[in-house]
Amino acid sequence: MNPVFDLLGIALVVIATLLIGVYGLRVSRTTDDFFVASRTVRPVWNASAISGEYLSAGTFLGLSGLVLLEGARGFWFPIGYAAGYLLVLVFVAAPLRRSGAYTIPDFIEARLESVKARRVTSIAVLVIGWLYIVPQLHGAGITLMVVAGLPQWVGEVAIAVLVAASVAAGGMRAITYVQAFQYWLKLFALLVPLFCIAFALTGGPHEIDPVLVFPASAGPAGFDVYETASLMVALLLGTMGLPHVLVRFYTSPTGVSARHTTVLVIVMVSAFYAVSSGMGLLARVVAPDLAAPGIADTVALVLPSRVFPGLFGELLTALIVAGAFAAFLATSAGLVVSLAGVVSQDVFSGSVRSFRLSAVLCTAVPLAVALLTAPEGLGSSVGMVFVFAASMLSPIVLLGVWWRGLTARGAVAGMITGGVSCALSLLVYTAIGGVGAAAPFLAQPAAWTVPLATAITVAVSLMDTRGAPLRADRYLGRLHTPERA
Repeated sequence: MNPVFDLLGIALVVIATLLIGVYGLRVSRTTDDFFVASRTVRPVWNASAISGEYLSAGTFLGLSGLVLLEGARGFWFPIGYAAGYLLVLVFVAAPLRRSGAYTIPDFIEARLESVKARRVTSIAVLVIGWLYIVPQLHGAGITLMVVAGLPQWVGEVAIAVLVAASVAAGGMRAITYVQAFQYWLKLFALLVPLFCIAFALTGGPHEIDPVLVFPASAGPAGFDVYETASLMVALLLGTMGLPHVLVRFYTSPTGVSARHTTVLVIVMVSAFYAVSSGMGLLARVVAPDLAAPGIADTVALVLPSRVFPGLFGELLTALIVAGAFAAFLATSAGLVVSLAGVVSQDVFSGSVRSFRLSAVLCTAVPLAVALLTAPEGLGSSVGMVFVFAASMLSPIVLLGVWWRGLTARGAVAGMITGGVSCALSLLVYTAIGGVGAAAPFLAQPAAWTVPLATAITVAVSLMDTRGAPLRADRYLGRLHTPERA
């Protein structure tokens, strides 16, 4: 594999990112620009930006690897990722925009009138965000290691430096332009190789035998009911707890605009998931030898050269590498923007200068973790983040929007319960591989951690003698009153 074209593709993505970021910097002047792009991002641009940051390393590389490894079971991930936005559309998109907040901690503090609840929410946001950034950095390291033979840390450091610089320079407004561009680049980067490979296979030596591509053990008959249901709970509800997803709705001009944005996002991410899953399907025909943990994530990078030895295969690989780096940059930048807003307001003064410092700090922490840890499967790593988000934040956001009786004590108790139970479950499973029949409940805990966190939140709120804030009704009225046309 010739690394020259791959490195050239990466360089072009970096240059385009910097140029677009510079343009965004020219129009980023105020605090509103840095935190929420002055709430002026229209649906098509916003949907492109949301899709750009949502389609991460776990989707661009990890999803095709999951389909290669798991067969039909791998399709639950794109179904859950896309369907999660349906819940966002129905339950939280417009109310969160009408809240007038900058961040999720802002919303919680205003809703519950509690600084303590805000601080716990901030910690939850940081934990979820940092856990999500680490797989992006690992993915960058894997990509450069495969295509150029460079040490893994080179890709991790390169992405971290680029993200910290771009976010610190222009904030939300600049990153919006960058992420919108990167969505279309990512879609194009996989769609062209997919069509070329599929076209080649129709007249090539590879016979597509459905029995070999999807054996019975990898089809619906092989599904574990509990693990599948728990995974879907995590993916569906986890979307509502991702800080970089929710903060995007604060950039819409109105609640109605936020709903329109969400509809477009569902269409855009579904189209991309179909393309990425298609690469996994083709890999089960062309490269079944790569179906091994730790190797399957590289299949999208290796597949073009398997089908097209020579220059054309190298060019297709370079296109995929460019799209992969766009994925790492877009998701990492979206996460750092959302985290920097939280740290800037909770730790520093909330100014533009403190936002820039916070962006650097919020990139340094996950970089240190990535350098000290070995990459696991990208798809499963991102799935773990969804479990945390579903357990820690989703119940609080939903109840905060829809239940008047939520109290600060209940919210704090629920977030702690969800986070601790989820962490203990995954740690025990990692350490000892489960305990007999309990193994599935530890490996996929969302089906019980989410109800547990919700029940604790409701129970503590009902027993709280201080009751809900006096202005809860007025605040909820603001969330649910549609804007005038």
